[in-house]
Amino acid sequence: MPYLEKTTAQHDADVSIYFEDQGEGQPIILIHGWPLSGAMWEYQVPTLIENGYRVITYDRRGFGKSSRPWNGYDYHTMAEDLNDLIEQLEIEDVILVGFSMGGGELAQYVDTFGTSKIDKLVFMSSIAPYLLKTDDNPSGAPDDVFKGMENGIKNDRAGFLKGFGSGFVNYEENKERISQAQLDYNFQIALDASPKGTLDCINAFGRTDLRDALKKIDVPTLFIHGDTDNIVPIEPSSKQGHSIVKDSKLEIIKDAPHGLYVTHKDEVNKILLNFIK
Repeated sequence: MPYLEKTTAQHDADVSIYFEDQGEGQPIILIHGWPLSGAMWEYQVPTLIENGYRVITYDRRGFGKSSRPWNGYDYHTMAEDLNDLIEQLEIEDVILVGFSMGGGELAQYVDTFGTSKIDKLVFMSSIAPYLLKTDDNPSGAPDDVFKGMENGIKNDRAGFLKGFGSGFVNYEENKERISQAQLDYNFQIALDASPKGTLDCINAFGRTDLRDALKKIDVPTLFIHGDTDNIVPIEPSSKQGHSIVKDSKLEIIKDAPHGLYVTHKDEVNKILLNFIK
């Protein structure tokens, strides 16, 4: 199995990052959302490969088949993991696609490492730039929302994730688009993740201010969001991001929930291909 092996003195633990590297052509790295793994991209990978791209998916530390260290669930460390993967694979002219929490890695990567190896960026249902409601970010979510999620993970992780999974895809409104079996599959992926990592990542995606990071983006950038996303509100995320990133594009998919990569996969794949081509 392909792994990125890291020795991290900062956190006193060796970390292995699992990745899959398939296809040929310009490289695309797909970064998954919380609390899933790279397996979420099942309906994007074949389409991208068939259209002539080299597609790389990886599991964030603590999730999927990657190591489950006790620490390191902050965007600085997770962006370092992404950079180390790019360095190990010796790739350039990379297209980065970040879903939900994965948008944070994109922003932090640019902030820390620049765009010399990046061709394009795609923020999909992304948390970037800033979800927390503050005096200067009034459209954000109150901190009680994130405290509630943290309490849910601490007190009944399985129960919380079960309910979260349904809201992730607005299941009652999308039963013709997604099966109960797919929900069960997502739930199993989420349940297999590190409990500590699952908890700590809420602080990362809920309270990290990436507005200044987005100001450094100088490559073609696309924001994709559903107009019925009940997990990540569009105003402080994609709409605000679009307003910050010069010459960026914003595609809003009608009636699409947070998990639009599976409920509206045909629309998502078409928008993605049109942009990266």
